[in-house]
Amino acid sequence: MKEIAIIGSTASGKTALSIDIAQKTNSIILSLDSLSVYKEIDIASAKPTKEERKDIVHFGIDVLYPNEKFDVIQFFDEYKKAKAYAKENGKNLIIVGGTGFYLKALIEGLSTGIEKEYDLEMSFEETYDFLYELDKTYMEKITRNDTYRVRKAFSIYKQSNMAPSKYFELNKKEPVAKDLKIFEILWDRDKLRERISLRTSQMIKDGIIDEVIFLESKYQRVPNCMSSIGIVETLQYLDGKLDKKQLEEKIALNTAKLAKRQNTFNKGQFKEKTSNIIENLNSDIIKYFSI
Repeated sequence: MKEIAIIGSTASGKTALSIDIAQKTNSIILSLDSLSVYKEIDIASAKPTKEERKDIVHFGIDVLYPNEKFDVIQFFDEYKKAKAYAKENGKNLIIVGGTGFYLKALIEGLSTGIEKEYDLEMSFEETYDFLYELDKTYMEKITRNDTYRVRKAFSIYKQSNMAPSKYFELNKKEPVAKDLKIFEILWDRDKLRERISLRTSQMIKDGIIDEVIFLESKYQRVPNCMSSIGIVETLQYLDGKLDKKQLEEKIALNTAKLAKRQNTFNKGQFKEKTSNIIENLNSDIIKYFSI
């Protein structure tokens, strides 16, 4: 059994490529997308339709409802289910999507043991200063406005009574997926923006406004997924803050910004990968499976 990951920015053609490769290589697919995991979010997530999935078995799509929690640990569970299915049925496994953090965690693992988030006992600024004095090496990597990582560092100290550096030294990360070959789709920036604009226009035609109306009526605006690109702009449209043309323009603009962040993350975090334009990458992947 072979395992690969196909990465690339949003609208880069990952989904279509993965399905084409899966058909040619007797593979199943695990979606690496933090929005496609939700049922009832079909247009905003740009998940492949049942027709587009053809007869390829997919994991990580339509797993839970928008008001249910999903995190990296649950993604690990989906990966383990997909891998077990692939092994039992003599298949290969293709992981595909744009949530790079999940892939990074899958490859590197997570340090475990810190299950509770502790309330700060001082002001945020005083907490940062305290942690900096406690563990300068670790805190030099964290900016003063990074509330998530500062709180995490404080929770590590409170639960373990150790400086974060010492804690991570004693609690090594264990990779979940080993020997995973990564392939990255490259696009010219202007051409990618054209693809984003076309996809955004299609999302409007396909009924994203009606989808968001349904989601809001059923779940209100509380779930985290309701602040996702495509949904949050449509809510602004429904609030009368945007007209339809502005809605389309804003979704496209925010999607382009997301694509830039994804490309930056992929470039910085995944050093060992094969990168190419989509036509050539198809051949690169087929060659890898034929080895």
